[in-house]
Amino acid sequence: MAKNAYICSRNIVHMTRNVLKYALAVTLSLAVPTLSVASEMAAPEMATEQVEPTISVQQSSVIVSGAVGETLEVVSLTGKSLMTVRIDSPSQRIELNVPKGCYILKVGKVVRKVTIR
Repeated sequence: MAKNAYICSRNIVHMTRNVLKYALAVTLSLAVPTLSVASEMAAPEMATEQVEPTISVQQSSVIVSGAVGETLEVVSLTGKSLMTVRIDSPSQRIELNVPKGCYILKVGKVVRKVTIR
């Protein structure tokens, strides 16, 4: 019985030692910043704010602002794509030729549920 207890305690010591070595390695890797040659030579990136497009509804038309180059997609609540329109100006009015009801409008990553009256 004493031999089994000795082997068990020895295994615990080895496992503890390995865990401590791993924890030390992780701590040191997080504490020391690493730079590569490519990152030192790269030009600093300018912080650009991403402006989220705005979607507003007036009667049966939609006004999309801040989405030049994006595409407006009109989708029914059943998931059917009804129309797509390319946004060419900073603020563009789009006349929706759809019946009254609820629709989903997508511009880039912006998704809105709207009601056309």
